[in-house]
Amino acid sequence: MAHRWTNKLTRADVTPEAVFLNRRQILAGLGAGAVVGLPGRSAAMEDLEPNTLEEISSYCNYYEFGTGKGDPKENAHMLTTDPWTVTIDGMVERPGDYSFEDIMSRMTVEERIYRLRCVEQWSMVVPWNGFELADLLDLAGIAPEAKYVAFETVLRPEEMPGVKIPVIDWPYVEGLRLDEALHPLTIMATGIYGKPIPNQNGAPLRLVVPWKYGYKSIKSVVKITLTDSQPPTAWNKYSAREYGFYSNVNPNVDHPRWSQATERRIGDGLFSKRSPTLMFNGYEDEVASLYEGMDLVKNH
Repeated sequence: MAHRWTNKLTRADVTPEAVFLNRRQILAGLGAGAVVGLPGRSAAMEDLEPNTLEEISSYCNYYEFGTGKGDPKENAHMLTTDPWTVTIDGMVERPGDYSFEDIMSRMTVEERIYRLRCVEQWSMVVPWNGFELADLLDLAGIAPEAKYVAFETVLRPEEMPGVKIPVIDWPYVEGLRLDEALHPLTIMATGIYGKPIPNQNGAPLRLVVPWKYGYKSIKSVVKITLTDSQPPTAWNKYSAREYGFYSNVNPNVDHPRWSQATERRIGDGLFSKRSPTLMFNGYEDEVASLYEGMDLVKNH
């Protein structure tokens, strides 16, 4: 396996929200060129400002708590996140149940900034705290025959009022090709602005794949399975025509019911000017090589 970049930052390196926003105001007077070298940012996004925690935590998709954008914030307090265990099984050398505390004791945590888009054509910039998914998979040991990674969200009807409505086939499931999962931009997020992730954003542990549409970044993960076959994914099962397995951000591939060529950023207002959607969400230099030779329209 090729050598991966590994961060050595800790929680102490994470900038608090108030300091971050104050620094943003100061740097605005110095010009965009003053903001350089932040981990997890491509050159295409150096001039993007992070959204506030209020914006990030108030406008969410988490259908287990309701289909309205404000429903998760209203209802997700019912989710019990402590204790928390993640089962890692399948084609691994050390299958088992890993407690959240045990996982965190073995991981380093760093601040990353990603611009996330989902199919509703809205985007936001989130300063995630987390660690590379590859490091978590290393705990269990990846078997040579593994080709894909499958994920599953917790399912607790007594705590999740939204699952009473069969919007999709519960529990929520997602999947990645193994090389996508091992990419250093693919992280397991544990916090935002140095604080634990709010329940509505996927506490206590969620996947973040910044070059894909938001629904690929599965929340509140309780199971990870290594497999040699492409796993089912929630929205692909719902409608394969509308939601492909890969779900890479691609402005040239429209959703059957709307265009995905432009986006509007959360916080800019309903009547703000839309911006062109960037290929791979602006991370083309980092991830395009994963898809060399693939038909990205057919494999949407």
